[in-house]
Amino acid sequence: MKRIIYKWSGIWATIWMLLPSMVQASGDKATNIVVVADTRRVTGVMHYFANLYNTDIVMFAVWTVVLTAAMGCTLGFLMDFIMSRTGLDLKSRKIVEH
Repeated sequence: MKRIIYKWSGIWATIWMLLPSMVQASGDKATNIVVVADTRRVTGVMHYFANLYNTDIVMFAVWTVVLTAAMGCTLGFLMDFIMSRTGLDLKSRKIVEH
């Protein structure tokens, strides 16, 4: 009985995973969809990034990666500074691995 249950659950899992590739809800219209950022009401830096997203997606991706890394480093150094000011010095921590 267990073999039959495992066999049918495997078949149903395969059908469930392949179902989205078989169904095309939008038909032929899916190739005509274009995603753009609305730049009518934004100003300043947000307008620059919205235009960059609309015109050059590769440069937008490069900016995204660079800014994400810069913000991560900034937050890391800021939290290290705050924790050292509160008495938690993580630089002299001994890591013991078993």
